[in-house]
Amino acid sequence: MSAPPPRVALVHDWLTGMRGGERVLEQHARMFPEADLYTLVHVPGSTAPAIESLRIHASPLSRLPGAARHYRKLLPLFPWAISRFRLEGYDLVLSSSHAVAKGIRANPGAVHVCYCFTPMRYVWDQADAYLGRGLKRALATPLAAALRHWDRTTSGPERVQQFIAISQTTSDRIRRHYDREAPVIFPPVDVSRIAPGRGPDAFFLMVGGFVPYKREDVAIEAFRQLGLPLVVAGDGPGRAALEATAPANVRFLGRVSDEALADLYARCRALVYPQEEDFGIIPVEAQAAGRPVIAFGRGGATETVVDVDDPGERAPTGIHFTPQTPEGLARAVRRYEADPHAFDPAAIRRHAETFSNERFREQMGDALEAALAGRSAG
Repeated sequence: MSAPPPRVALVHDWLTGMRGGERVLEQHARMFPEADLYTLVHVPGSTAPAIESLRIHASPLSRLPGAARHYRKLLPLFPWAISRFRLEGYDLVLSSSHAVAKGIRANPGAVHVCYCFTPMRYVWDQADAYLGRGLKRALATPLAAALRHWDRTTSGPERVQQFIAISQTTSDRIRRHYDREAPVIFPPVDVSRIAPGRGPDAFFLMVGGFVPYKREDVAIEAFRQLGLPLVVAGDGPGRAALEATAPANVRFLGRVSDEALADLYARCRALVYPQEEDFGIIPVEAQAAGRPVIAFGRGGATETVVDVDDPGERAPTGIHFTPQTPEGLARAVRRYEADPHAFDPAAIRRHAETFSNERFREQMGDALEAALAGRSAG
């Protein structure tokens, strides 16, 4: 007789919309449709059907008035909330974490594998972007120190048996902050839903999240200098302030559907990507449409976008720029404008296909099978 399937618990920081992390969770849910799902805050109906169909257990924070909109302000309570869960009877705990999900305590005998987007960016590598440098940073210093201590103490092998990183950038951070090794499995990108266009329109595209580290301000100022058309899709806390001072050649669409975004990818001249990300699904989606990416040359984009000066002489899929300033980005846009035919849409599309959902599920399945086998052998 074959062994019964493992009983699985999925853990995710919060369920308030379909962003990159939730695209990963959607694939985990497809791999384990009978799993239980634990999260800090759940807004019913805000994620994909494959996620919403799971048995979802939300923390007490989810019941607080206004939690659906203001959950980030509850950061000091996140460690307490994740510790409130009592997991029992699971063989595998699979967390997808950029905040505190990996701090959940698995039941004895279970294997906890963390698919890590990044160590908590608020208190590690992007603390300046979130907390600033003045009075706000000074007031937040005790909280940041406490969160760093909690983050380290919940990252040892007695709590998380295996880390898997979404990129080499994240793997390096895990080694630096947690002193743990983490193999890399790139996140899934649904390239099948995005079709290449027949030819670009006049505009450049940026997809914004409008939180500090996304650096939409860099792109807006660069295009103020360039005078070229920039279309900005997406929404977030900082959008209104940037839109109020943007030049006339920068047009804001707000939040758009997946279908409308795929159409924008297919029609843009190139995607503009001014931020440093842990991985970054948006550049891969744009490449699935055969469009090049003009990306800041640090972080995940260096692993997903093949620079025009690639030393391995691979077919280029974009241009990396530094420094992270309007002038640096403007130079890269001018370089693209000087030779847009340096980029082959078919080659860009083939590169994007190496990040498919199917590839992700296969690699994750192999890694989880090996982790469970290691537990049995132990």
